[in-house]
Amino acid sequence: MRKKSKAENVYGKNVFVTGASSGIGQACAIAFAKSGCTVTGVSRNTEEKTEHFPGGGSLSLHRLDVTDEAAVRGFVESLPGVDIAILCAGMGVAGPAETTPSEMTRRQMEVNYFGTINAAQPCLTRMRGQGKGLLIVIGSIAGRVSIPMQSQYSASKYALEAFTDAVRMEMKKYGVRACIIEPGDTKTGFTAARVTQDDSSAESYGSVLRKSVAKMASDEQNGRSPDSVARVALALAGRKDPPARVPVGMDYKALMVLLRVMPDKCKEFILSKLYLPKGE
Repeated sequence: MRKKSKAENVYGKNVFVTGASSGIGQACAIAFAKSGCTVTGVSRNTEEKTEHFPGGGSLSLHRLDVTDEAAVRGFVESLPGVDIAILCAGMGVAGPAETTPSEMTRRQMEVNYFGTINAAQPCLTRMRGQGKGLLIVIGSIAGRVSIPMQSQYSASKYALEAFTDAVRMEMKKYGVRACIIEPGDTKTGFTAARVTQDDSSAESYGSVLRKSVAKMASDEQNGRSPDSVARVALALAGRKDPPARVPVGMDYKALMVLLRVMPDKCKEFILSKLYLPKGE
């Protein structure tokens, strides 16, 4: 049987990536640069440099905080072009919904939701003006299924699902496409960077919080490579009419199908068994 050839990028070679210094963002930036694209990557903490790849592609890294709306808008407007935007910047907060401090919740939404909007809006303006473009938002399976002790993280990713759905409908007539990739457990620096509520301020939950976070960390560090997400992003760039959302991996695709027909009580029972171990 003849091997199916990889779909060609149908949107253009100018690619903008947030969160490009590590994890999924870095994997996407490198993958598109290796495919021959001119990639501009940004991150809050990164060494500013440019790397060239065989085939004519390049990756330029720049220091930029996605929560600084004016700085992000000015940076995007200064780019020579934005054909594809891959918005990966994010962080995680863990803690009981009852006791998570408001400052942790605000930081979660500021980075994951507002940071994505700050980058998306000027990119969409550029794409609408040129009559073509692709917006890829990195969401999460947790944006479809709320995870206990990750209520704020799940909420931020749920918000991205709604935002991306609206963008897709609004921008279609301008030739701009939008989709969200939904990774599950992925082995990245996200795990070590997770902000967890202090045990003393969640003492009513005993050791449940600590054990739950340990379970999350173990699953993530035994999860897929971020390259698996980059391959999905590359495949989407080859589709003129990409799907609304793409879970990463056949197991998560099957899970999403199953959860659509599973009663809520069954779903909650399974998730509770996985992420709410008995306390001491």
